[in-house]
Amino acid sequence: MRIPFIIGNWKMNTTVAEATGLVHDMLGSLDKVERVRKVICPPFVSLTAVGDLLRGSSLILGAQNMCAEAEGAYTGEISPLMLAQLCQFVILGHSERRRYFGETDQTVNAKVVSALKHGLQPILCIGEKLEENEAGRTEEVLERQLVQALNGVAGSTDIVIAYEPVWAIGTGKAASAEQAAATIGFIRDTLARLWTGEIAHSLAILYGGSVTGDNIAEFASHQEIDGALVGGASLRAEEFVHIAKQIASIAKTCR
Repeated sequence: MRIPFIIGNWKMNTTVAEATGLVHDMLGSLDKVERVRKVICPPFVSLTAVGDLLRGSSLILGAQNMCAEAEGAYTGEISPLMLAQLCQFVILGHSERRRYFGETDQTVNAKVVSALKHGLQPILCIGEKLEENEAGRTEEVLERQLVQALNGVAGSTDIVIAYEPVWAIGTGKAASAEQAAATIGFIRDTLARLWTGEIAHSLAILYGGSVTGDNIAEFASHQEIDGALVGGASLRAEEFVHIAKQIASIAKTCR
């Protein structure tokens, strides 16, 4: 039985004071939500402060990115060695990193390998652009991203996959639950071919892209969808808790 996730990606939002305030607003209620793994990914500058607040709770800390190199002359970068002392998870391959910072499948692969080597659990993001979706190339794109990002990686249940169609991120236009479930089913089949069916069945695969408290139940009710990677809604404490509670409720009755 896979345990569902809710992961909050705060992106480049919140000062340290705002981050700690947001955690204060959600921690008590979110800590009581069971049957869901709850991960918060604030900006780098807030990892220590947020981590201090989460200590002793059921919430888990994650980072939003990292450099593949452990150390060296890489001005402005954050290494896996640095993160491993602060958090458990790290988001890799997000479409915004690919789009704005030129990250390729090969870049993502180097980061995945490095994260696992240094004891971090990757949250690997994959997803197709609108033109790729409309051209019927979704499966082709996702298979390429998976195969290349996981090149040289032995089958591991320490990886979380997040399917985020690029056209749905921050647009308010989510994929339909049926479409997301079918696509995640394809992703799981691809992982079974890469590794084994047992590992593929054990991996958590999430949906992300304009997830809200109004639509999460539709996604979470599908057996293939193991929770959500949440962007904008994770910056609103009440809504993020509401999303988590719905995932937990559905997990209790359906899984």
